Amino acid sequence: MQPAEAAEVRKLLGEYLGQRILFYGIKDISRRAQMAQRTSQLEADLWAAVREAAAAQPTPVVALVVAGMNDVFKAQGDAQAADWNRIPIAAWLLMAAIALCCTVLLGYHARTSMRLALVLPLVVAVSFFLIADIDTPRHGLIHVGPENLESVAKSLGHPQ
Repeated sequence: MQPAEAAEVRKLLGEYLGQRILFYGIKDISRRAQMAQRTSQLEADLWAAVREAAAAQPTPVVALVVAGMNDVFKAQGDAQAADWNRIPIAAWLLMAAIALCCTVLLGYHARTSMRLALVLPLVVAVSFFLIADIDTPRHGLIHVGPENLESVAKSLGHPQ
């Protein structure tokens, strides 16, 4: 790969990394769609630059660069799939039905002890809250950040 091509790939990769880090902090759906479009454009530009270098100079080192770029795009695809795959409504309804049945059965059994009848619903509610909070990493109390991407940006000397 020629130094000019390598510099261009480095620049594009830095922009791509910045877009991926910003993606985790954006809550607005329309803004995320714009970022996804910009990320797709950067992926196309990166792939074109790497493909041209591989066609011009098919060496083992360039083959590693192409494989590495493929891994970068696969990691982004995996992150996107994780973002799209949430707990389905049917599973939430099933968990709510199970919780309701357990609470009713416990309440029926523990007519004499009101403390026990209040503990299970509270524990179930907290459990549901935590599940829902983890299922939506951009909202709620538990926030999932791009620590791995920020670490890569820091090691490459890119501003975050």
